[in-house]
Amino acid sequence: MKIENLILEFLKQNPESSSGDIQRGISERKSIATIKRSLAKLVAQKLVSPIGKGKATRYKLSAYYNLFREVDIQGYYEKEIDERKIIENFNFSLLREILPKAKLFTENELNHLTALQKEFEKNMSELSEFEVRREFERLAIDLSWKSSQIEGNTYSLLETERLLKEKETAAGKSKDEAVMLLNHKEAIDFVIENPDYLFPLSVPKIEDIHSILTKDLVVDRNIRKRRIGISGTNYRPIDNEFQIKEALSLACDLINKKESAFEQALLALVLISYIQPFVDGNKRTARIVSNAILINHKYCPISFRTVDSVDYKKAMLLFYEQNNITTFKRIFIDQYEFAVKTYF
Repeated sequence: MKIENLILEFLKQNPESSSGDIQRGISERKSIATIKRSLAKLVAQKLVSPIGKGKATRYKLSAYYNLFREVDIQGYYEKEIDERKIIENFNFSLLREILPKAKLFTENELNHLTALQKEFEKNMSELSEFEVRREFERLAIDLSWKSSQIEGNTYSLLETERLLKEKETAAGKSKDEAVMLLNHKEAIDFVIENPDYLFPLSVPKIEDIHSILTKDLVVDRNIRKRRIGISGTNYRPIDNEFQIKEALSLACDLINKKESAFEQALLALVLISYIQPFVDGNKRTARIVSNAILINHKYCPISFRTVDSVDYKKAMLLFYEQNNITTFKRIFIDQYEFAVKTYF
């Protein structure tokens, strides 16, 4: 086990320990210099917080520990639902205390995303207006397909393309599946044509996007008034209508105050899904709102075309259960890179 992981495990059981306490307490024999270097690394990663100065310095797990700690996702899901130790209830401190002060991307991650954005801008500058429209259309089809597939839609990508371009439904598929895909395309077209509509982000504007996505489907509109459960997890979303509105309003304020478009887009993806403000269509709404943020900032939108649906759901459930964003953040970065390299 890496020395940093040993330190984290020790601090879980022994908060506010000195470097000497840690050196004596961990199972592997390491020099005090090695312990201090590892502690400095953990502090830089915001996993550990120092208390005091000099020789009196003590260390504890930081408020950001759950958010950024590395999780063995395969090992985590080898445990059955009832065996996993989770944060069962909605955590308001995420919105009020932790996320407002957190920088979600490391310097290296932000540099990588910024370089990709510059590549996107260069590519866009070389395209004609017709070519830009064509690429947006291609991405919109891919996003409509993948976003619907994540929700269980069985249309193939080719069947989706025929439906969205030629209004030809696929044999053996339900009407609702076709409606879901057509609604996705309408919602994407809306945010492309009205890039600044959602900004500043607000609860009513998120409800507008949800209404487009659920049009002609048997889905309740607006903020839900009843309890819902999420398959695959014991996490329980808020079940009080006024608290749901409060949480969504806090999320909007948080997103609006973030300076980085990448942070805004990532937060929209995870928080709308985490809050579950609607009876159905939450993750679909989150993906469209996230892309609306990117488009409004003239950043490359994301189709999620190559993400595995199960991996997406597992990363999302990890945020629900552990308030951990690392796995989902990797999906976001990978899909942003795929979008820049594939479209435009």
